[in-house]
Amino acid sequence: MNKTYVAENEREVTVNMGPQHPSTHGVLRFVVKLDGERIIESDPDVGYLHRGFEKFAENMTYQQFMPFTDRLDYLASMNNNFAYAMAIEKLLGISKDIPERSEYIRVIMAELGRIASHLVWLATHALDIGAMTVFLYCFREREYIIDMYEMACGNRLTYNYIRIGGVARDLPDGFMEKLKEFVKLFPSKVKEYHTLLSKNRIWLKRTKGIGYISKEDAINWGIAGPCTRGSGIDWDLRRDMPYSVYPELDFKVPVYHNCDVYDRYLVRMDEMIQSNRILEQCIEKIPDGPVMMKDNPCVWDPKEDTMKKNYALMKHFVKVIQGIKAPVGETYFGAENPKGELGFYIYSNGEGVPYRMKIRSPSFINLSAMPVMLKGHYIADIISVIGSLDFVFGECDR
Repeated sequence: MNKTYVAENEREVTVNMGPQHPSTHGVLRFVVKLDGERIIESDPDVGYLHRGFEKFAENMTYQQFMPFTDRLDYLASMNNNFAYAMAIEKLLGISKDIPERSEYIRVIMAELGRIASHLVWLATHALDIGAMTVFLYCFREREYIIDMYEMACGNRLTYNYIRIGGVARDLPDGFMEKLKEFVKLFPSKVKEYHTLLSKNRIWLKRTKGIGYISKEDAINWGIAGPCTRGSGIDWDLRRDMPYSVYPELDFKVPVYHNCDVYDRYLVRMDEMIQSNRILEQCIEKIPDGPVMMKDNPCVWDPKEDTMKKNYALMKHFVKVIQGIKAPVGETYFGAENPKGELGFYIYSNGEGVPYRMKIRSPSFINLSAMPVMLKGHYIADIISVIGSLDFVFGECDR
């Protein structure tokens, strides 16, 4: 018998469970009290990643911290860049001056990121429950998106393309053609996933009625994103606290009411289709024009100018070394990321670096509600519930 087993009476035992996944070695275990195979109590214990992002931020200029946001939820780096850039722009008071073309490009990148993140969730969630084919299909479609990201910024994981005041550069030749091809193809692929899973007897047995969390508990625990919408809460920051060009786009917010793993699955499946709709509209509406603010002291000058003009190079040097001087005050901005609301609270004392920064990460908040979802279920259901929360430990243990 494992030495970590502690028998408290004839029926109850406390066990350490985990890591149950290669990515959770050293960063998550569950202390579970069992009655037979039934879960009486559970306590998720987040481990030793401890990257200290918020303290890093307080020792860097606002622009220097941008690449660190890639590493929070590394499956949605573009979305993280987007949220952080909007928080800084709100602090600087330049939100309304961002070029419209760059706003559309940001939304394209964010919605591609939402689809890519959901594809990894679906692939790994299905694999955990025993469905291998879906895993292969999802990574096949994700490659389209990764190829597009590589065209735009040269990277395939930590993308870092969005900047304070716009985006790093305009879309390259061939990007829009590849995007149109993907948008046309993707809905048929989602149908394939539904065919494999939605009426599969094993899938239904492992997800329906499992991981229940009521609407009231979901609100009280502060969980966000698809997890709340799977508990009947009609809330999406893109629609209810609109930002960027989302008010100009038509999309639906999927909501289901059974509060279990299956409904959280349905929410994300529908969200992928809605993101595809948003991409279709962006392709039609994206205007020509600049992709970065110009002649503004809050943003970096174009690289071409700094390479050719001595005065521009001097100004650029001062901005890089001293940072952008934000006004004294505090701000909070939350964006609807694939896993829920990603928020940045920033306190500025007028220097070129934030005096304090706090990150509201959806993965950490959603994980904290697991004891409620697991109580009364079988120990094997932990795997199913973990998959339905779709957390990434770069955000949990930051």
